[in-house]
Amino acid sequence: MKSISLIQFLIEARRNGQLNAELSLLIEVVARACKRIAVATGKGALGDVLGGAGTDNVQGEHQKKLDVISNEILLEANAWGGHLAACASEEMEDPQPIPDAYPKGNHLLLFDPLDGSSNIDINVSVGTIFSVLRCPDDIQQVETHHFLQPGVEQLAAGYVLYGPRTLLVLTFGHGTHEFTLDREIGSFILTRRDIRIPAETAEFAINMSNQRHWQAPMKRYIDEVLEGVEGPRGKDFNMRWVAAMVADVHRILTRGGVFYYPLDAKNQAQGGKLRLLYEANPMAFLVEQAGGAATDGHQRIMELQPTGLHQRVPVFLGSRDEIELVTRYHQQDLPAA
Repeated sequence: MKSISLIQFLIEARRNGQLNAELSLLIEVVARACKRIAVATGKGALGDVLGGAGTDNVQGEHQKKLDVISNEILLEANAWGGHLAACASEEMEDPQPIPDAYPKGNHLLLFDPLDGSSNIDINVSVGTIFSVLRCPDDIQQVETHHFLQPGVEQLAAGYVLYGPRTLLVLTFGHGTHEFTLDREIGSFILTRRDIRIPAETAEFAINMSNQRHWQAPMKRYIDEVLEGVEGPRGKDFNMRWVAAMVADVHRILTRGGVFYYPLDAKNQAQGGKLRLLYEANPMAFLVEQAGGAATDGHQRIMELQPTGLHQRVPVFLGSRDEIELVTRYHQQDLPAA
C-alpha cells in the first residue's frame, strides 16, 4: 500500500473541503515542532534535559527541564507563520500574543507542551496535547476570554506521543487518525485512518491510590468492576495506569478501555485534576470522533462553558458503554457511603 504523508493527507482534506489552508499549515507547524521535542526527549541525559528546571508553572507545579524546553519550542515555531492570532500554554499564566513583527492569522492554539512530565526521568512515554479554536473576527487584541470557548467549537485537536515510536493522533472533525514518524525520512506517515473505539471494554485506567478520597458513585463503580465475574458486571476487568494522559488515552484508541480522573476530596476545591482547555477538551474531541464518549461525570465535556484559562474538571472518557454507566451513577448523585 502506498504510504501517505501528513502533508498529503492534509492536502486531500483541503480538497474535500474539510479544512482550510491556514488550519492545514498550523497543523503542519505543530507537527514539525513536535519532531524537535521528540529529538530532545530522545536524547535524555545526553542532551542535559532530565531533572527539574528549578521553577514552578502557573499551576504551582514543579517544572521539568523538558517542560520549559517543549513550551519554548512550540511558542517559537508558531510565532512567525501567520496562522495564529495568539496561543496559550498550560505552563503560562496568560495567553501569548503573536509578536507585532509577524502577520497574524485567524486561529487560537492551546497546548500542554509535555503531558506526563513526571515520567521523563524514568523513560516512560510522555506527550504533547494541542487544541485549535477560531479567533473571533475583527479582534485587534486577543484577550483571555477569547479562548474560553466550549470544546464543540474546536477546529482541530491532537497529541504527539513520544515513546518507542513517535505518533501523531489528529482530528479536525472528520474522524481520528494516527501518523507514525518515519525517522529515516523525517515525515509523519498515516498508519491508521478512522480509528474506532469499541463500545464495550474490560479494561480501565484510574489512580487507585486516591480511592479513599473518591465520592460514592466512583466507589460504587470501581467496587463492581473489582468484583469481576462474581459481581454484578459478570466479567473480569483489568486495570492499567501510566500516569501520563497521552499514553493512557492512546491505549484506549488502540484497543479500547476507559480513563477516569474523578472529582474527589483532594481536588474538589480546584474543580478537578485535569485542565479543561489543554487536556480534557482535545482528548474528548479525539475520543468522540473515534466513537467513544467523554463526560465530567454529569455532562458531555465538550459542552462545558469554560470560565477560566486554567480551569480544571473531572474526566471520564473512552469506550461508550462504560462511560455511560459511570456517568449515570454520578447523575444519580448517590449519598456518601
